[in-house]
Amino acid sequence: MSELDTYRASGAERERTADLTRILPKGRANVLDIGARDGHFSRILTGHFASVTALDLEIPAWRHAGVVNVAGDATKLDFPDNSFDCIFCAEVLEHIPEVEKACREIVRVARHEIVIGVPYKQDIRVGRATCGACGQVNPPWGHVHSFDERRLLALFHGVRLTSKSFVGISQAATNPLSAWLMDQAGNPWGTYDEAEQCLHCGAGLSVPSGNRAIGSRIASRAAHYLNRMQASWTSSHGNWIHLVFSKSTR
Repeated sequence: MSELDTYRASGAERERTADLTRILPKGRANVLDIGARDGHFSRILTGHFASVTALDLEIPAWRHAGVVNVAGDATKLDFPDNSFDCIFCAEVLEHIPEVEKACREIVRVARHEIVIGVPYKQDIRVGRATCGACGQVNPPWGHVHSFDERRLLALFHGVRLTSKSFVGISQAATNPLSAWLMDQAGNPWGTYDEAEQCLHCGAGLSVPSGNRAIGSRIASRAAHYLNRMQASWTSSHGNWIHLVFSKSTR
């Protein structure tokens, strides 16, 4: 079983999938799945829409009945205005540097509903990874943005929020000193995933060697204890936020 298959089978991911499926609009004909990746949600969407278009930066290699696979960039979608009854975009916006452009494009090509799923109030200093090739620091899982309700409403200006839900619980947080210490230590406990590439040089991110210098060990241990102390006053919140926006068209 691949790492992605293991992730899909986890209880947290099943809960997230169930909530995104629950909030899908009813009675619509077609949908655009932005960031289709392995087709997990595209296949689910075929049970709710007559036509599904699966979009990723490179055309998806998998095939499924009722799904048309296309290559495209979310910041410049090659579709006319109001092309799709529904836009589905989950676990994507946090990866896009020019997220404002992507959100404007999503609103432009939507005819009715927009379904959005992103990590909620994620502290993207937690779990940073240091590239073994270039030495640069990367955010966890390539997440370059953090979102709360206020930011999402600003990004989707001009459409009406009709549904909001939260899935999971997170208390993960750090502070500037701990984050700096972890960076100095080479982020030995970061989110290293061989499928992720360094945002700076494109090399694969791999777990650092266990044979670390004493300075690195001291710095990471100090950061760990500071974070444990902080956890005592850090409040928990939802792990993901799911929103449905409605667009009025004439």
